[in-house]
Amino acid sequence: SGSDGDPSVPAALGRAQVFAAVVDTFLEKLVTAGSYQRFANCYRCFYKLQPEMTRSIYDQFVSQLQTSIKEEIQEVKDEGNLEVLFNSLDKMVEEAKDHKEPAWRPSGIPEEDVRSAMVPYLLKHRSYLRKVLKEKEEENRKVAESVLAGRDRIAELQQLIQARKLAWQ
Repeated sequence: SGSDGDPSVPAALGRAQVFAAVVDTFLEKLVTAGSYQRFANCYRCFYKLQPEMTRSIYDQFVSQLQTSIKEEIQEVKDEGNLEVLFNSLDKMVEEAKDHKEPAWRPSGIPEEDVRSAMVPYLLKHRSYLRKVLKEKEEENRKVAESVLAGRDRIAELQQLIQARKLAWQ
């Protein structure tokens, strides 16, 4: 599955890479904990009779153990779709860096939680509605001015028509 201990990997590792590094560290510590010396001590009689065979059995055992654990972990990663989830979590964290508002946490008192969650939203909505109202009032004022200007123009035209009508007569 590739080397995750590559020095060219940037300092800010993704969660999938951190998980892989944790698994590798766990396997290293497991092999260290089950060292050949301990293995040989557990099977001292067999070790005295067959030291090479003991070493071979130990190497096979450790190799099988590592392979088995890696396969199990890969199965868990595949079943849980962990790669995709880790990547989407990394993406969410990256997007959240630009988010200025503090993250919401429940206080344990439902009334306060609802109020703390709803009040900022309602205030934001109120300011939006006030802005829209102001825009509509300005629009209406301009329409009213143009209607009044139109009436004045109609009155002028009516007077002009009246004057010309009188002139014709």
